[in-house]
Amino acid sequence: MRHLSIMIIAAGVLLAIAAGSSAQTPETKVNPKYDAELAKKLGADDIGMRQYVLAILKTGPNDAIVKGDERKKAFEGHFANMTRLANEGKLAIAGPFGSNDKTFRGLFILAVTTIDEAKALAETDPSIKSGIFIVDYVPWYGSAALMQVTETHSKIAKKSL
Repeated sequence: MRHLSIMIIAAGVLLAIAAGSSAQTPETKVNPKYDAELAKKLGADDIGMRQYVLAILKTGPNDAIVKGDERKKAFEGHFANMTRLANEGKLAIAGPFGSNDKTFRGLFILAVTTIDEAKALAETDPSIKSGIFIVDYVPWYGSAALMQVTETHSKIAKKSL
């Protein structure tokens, strides 16, 4: 009987310890500003993030070769292509890099989940097709809020490209 009493007391102590330790575990709190509709529209997961692919544009083998009207036409197509991709919701952000010793020229943050999808989109760009740029691709996990940049940018840009 004594062993049974000790086992019951031990079990009670273990239950109390377990209950006390779980009570100290922080609870996951729902953000009071959470907008489920916006999260869905932007492709956000439960912590407001989503998958992207970074496309790093670097100086290509034909950069010094493509000149004059051919270069002008390639860059006009480059800007038109970025606008198209942004309007389709495939390009979250784009922009040039400043001077650097890595031959980095610009960046696309593409709202796709695979490098193959990113390549298919980037290869529609005339400056890439012509060899002015080459591209390195890296998967990236970032805020889904980036998907609102195009809309916001259209409201703050006095001139268009």
